[in-house]
Parts: sequence; C-alpha cells; structure tokens
Amino acid sequence: MKVFICLGFLLCLYLSAEAKVYNKCDLLRIVHETGMAGYRGHSAANWMCLAYHESRYNTTAVNNNGPSRDYGIFQINSKWWCQDGKTAGAVDACHISCQSLLDDNIYDDIECAKRVARNPKGISAWEAWKNHCKGKNLNKFISGC
Repeated sequence: MKVFICLGFLLCLYLSAEAKVYNKCDLLRIVHETGMAGYRGHSAANWMCLAYHESRYNTTAVNNNGPSRDYGIFQINSKWWCQDGKTAGAVDACHISCQSLLDDNIYDDIECAKRVARNPKGISAWEAWKNHCKGKNLNKFISGC
C-alpha cells in the first residue's frame, strides 16, 4: 500500500513539473518572439485574450466537449487539429499529439494555433475569442508588461 502512495506522490510531482501556468508578461513575450503578434492580422492582445479565456494561461487545461476534447493553453480541439487516440474521425491537421499540448513547452501549441488561424474561420474558430475578445478593448491583456 505504501508503495502505491509513494508512486502516486511521485507521479503528482512529475506532472506538476511538466505543467505551467504562465503569467501575462511571460506569455506576451513568447507571443512576440514567435511572431504571433500580428499573425494573420491579429494583435498580440487578441492572442492573449484568447489564451486567457480558453485556459487562463494554463498549459495543462483540458476540456471534454463530448465526442472531442480541447487541449492546452489555446484549447486545441482533437476533432480537427490534434490526435488524442480517443476522438473518432480525427483529422489531425497540425500533425501533433494532443498530449504534447499539455506540457510547459508551448512552441508546438503556438505552431498549431497558427495553423488553426490559417483555416478559413481563422481566429474565429475559437468560441472564447468570438464571445470574449472580438471587437472589445483588449488593452488589459498587454498592459503593464
């Protein structure tokens, strides 16, 4: 029994080492470094607002939408963009494992988010962006950094 408790504790430590909740300024710096700011005509503030409302800047966020799931800081959907091995008929347009979207390395998440933005719906593919960011004053997502 003690062995299972120790293993569970070690697993929790391992998973927490892999997880990261970004602060606004650190994430904004990466948004600029990776060319997301201005990508497809969307400002850094738009991407920051999107990430905030999708995951609160949490790399381990997962949302179960029923037949598909959303993964990572940008909540990339398993039906269209990543492969989770659970979603029937997944397209996997980013050619990426959904699990890889849950670690603290968000550079692959960013590349996939850019791929989503190149789709005809663009950034409007994210409901959170349409509901919380589109047409709004987004200065609070970039101010103070």
